[in-house]
Amino acid sequence: MAVSIRLARFGTKKKPFYRIVAADPRFPKEGRSIERLGLYDPRLDPPMVRLDLERIQYWFGQGAKASKTVMELIEKHKKGLNSEKRTEVTKK
Repeated sequence: MAVSIRLARFGTKKKPFYRIVAADPRFPKEGRSIERLGLYDPRLDPPMVRLDLERIQYWFGQGAKASKTVMELIEKHKKGLNSEKRTEVTKK
């Protein structure tokens, strides 16, 4: 069975934050995971996203499937990194 990359909810009532984890799809959402791949805190302005892109690429290479929300976070994170790199290059 393929591994899924998904969000796992943590935090207290009305103060959630999420871990991006690689987990077996049969495990509960807040249950056991194979590996922690990042963090997502939607309460901050702008929302904080920390990803270990190397490990995420590794899991995609192993056949992992990401949830829709995680795919959107990865794409936004990559766009943000690319735009920062462009501004650094133009400043030099």
